[in-house]
Amino acid sequence: MPLFFLMTLVTGVITGYLFKRNDDEITYIAGVLTAVIFIVSLVLAPWQIQFGLLIFVFMITNKLLHKHKNWL
Repeated sequence: MPLFFLMTLVTGVITGYLFKRNDDEITYIAGVLTAVIFIVSLVLAPWQIQFGLLIFVFMITNKLLHKHKNWL
């Protein structure tokens, strides 16, 4: 399984971390860039990782729905 999709993810995380200390407009730009790069890395990820993430999202959503159903 090729892991080249991790290059974009690691680049985005490093960019976000480096500009986290600044409180300028560049910080907001870096945050948006990191979010876009994260989405691109998920698109480039192999289907096994995408499928695992999909199952994880369904489990979390199901728990949240049951939690709010009991809350009402």
